[in-house]
Amino acid sequence: MADRKVIHFEKRRVVRAFIVLLLVAGFGTTTGLSAWASPCTAVEVVVARGTQEPGYLGAAVGDPLYGTLLQALPVSSSAYRVDYPADLLDPASISRGTQDMTAHIVWQASACPDQRFILVGYSQGAVVTHGVLGTGIVTGLGGIATLPGYLESRVAAVLLFGDPLRPIGWNVPDRYGWRTGNYCTGGDPVCGGGGDPAQHGNYGWAMWPAAQFAAARV
Repeated sequence: MADRKVIHFEKRRVVRAFIVLLLVAGFGTTTGLSAWASPCTAVEVVVARGTQEPGYLGAAVGDPLYGTLLQALPVSSSAYRVDYPADLLDPASISRGTQDMTAHIVWQASACPDQRFILVGYSQGAVVTHGVLGTGIVTGLGGIATLPGYLESRVAAVLLFGDPLRPIGWNVPDRYGWRTGNYCTGGDPVCGGGGDPAQHGNYGWAMWPAAQFAAARV
């Protein structure tokens, strides 16, 4: 009987050790061990990429912008890629973008009560961001999810690039105006009525001005 108890104890000890190893290995490879100490960053950068834009957050704007924000922000940050088609041929693309962006912010705000947000939209993603903030011409499209009013103060900054609503005179609602930077490259036909389509992807110049704008409002 004593031998049987020892065997059972040894089995339980091996199982516990195996579980601990799995947890440490899994957590270390997916989120980094530092996540144990700091599960909520001070700022979350939520990015809606442009139409068919490659890259994780977006090769033209999102990825280089977040790299710049990591240097410019005085606090810890994380980033989220809005999950939507980013496809002009999908009639539900913009509405799905607003639904995912809004749902993520609502969930994240609840999980991390002290966290604030920087919202980023490029090209079609700028329209998505407008919808989340409640810009009238976008909310009229149907199926648009807007940010609840109680979360307005959690939005530290809004950064828009190549905004298709800019040339037709639509801006974000006034309550977000002072914390919104809207960047348009000269010659960009999407946001400025220019005649050079190549300029719609030329936003490297705006990375530091945008990052500094956001850093000043965090």
